[in-house]
Amino acid sequence: MTTQPLLNSLPLFPLGTVLFPGGLLPLRIFEVRYLDMIGKCRKGGVPFGVVNLTSGTEVRKAGAQAERFAEVGTLAVIREFESPQSGLLQIECVGTQRFRVRHSELQKHGLWIADVAILPDDVALEIPEDLQHTATALRRLVDTLEERKRAQDATGSPPVRLPIGAPYRYDDCGWVANRWCELVPMQLELRQRLMELESPLMRLELVGDLLARTGIA
Repeated sequence: MTTQPLLNSLPLFPLGTVLFPGGLLPLRIFEVRYLDMIGKCRKGGVPFGVVNLTSGTEVRKAGAQAERFAEVGTLAVIREFESPQSGLLQIECVGTQRFRVRHSELQKHGLWIADVAILPDDVALEIPEDLQHTATALRRLVDTLEERKRAQDATGSPPVRLPIGAPYRYDDCGWVANRWCELVPMQLELRQRLMELESPLMRLELVGDLLARTGIA
């Protein structure tokens, strides 16, 4: 039996979203607890953990429910960092590895830290013939978005951010499934369950069913 690598005292960022490996996450940060956390992560070149909120709110409010979050989350690495004014950070992160929370603790200044076990990456699997339509539809969508971005950039307007980042891996079950999970509207609970699935092929099969029901592919 393979022992899962552990990561201790990982700072957590509970959010009303699910971050997938390879996914992009823009954040606008103004709470003191997270300003300090993000500053330290950037300075140390270390990740933080994004976990899906199941109770409570992203921004602390008096009288709000206590924060609760899913046990499985994703490490986030900062790739863009901007501080347009004092007390405000705008960053973009990329998801890397999934993890399972083994123990979490709420510190007195409101920041969660956790000891986590890193989960295995998706096994690289080629997309079977009966699911090739999911990759074809995703490629067409990305091509369309890139064309719109080039047209927008040519007007001198502010740069447009694409929701999907290169490198594109249209031949990989996990990568294609993850990108569709980010794009297709669905309940957060379902998105979380799909992220947690160990089998990238099963994830893509379920995504294929969703695309068929919505008429996307």
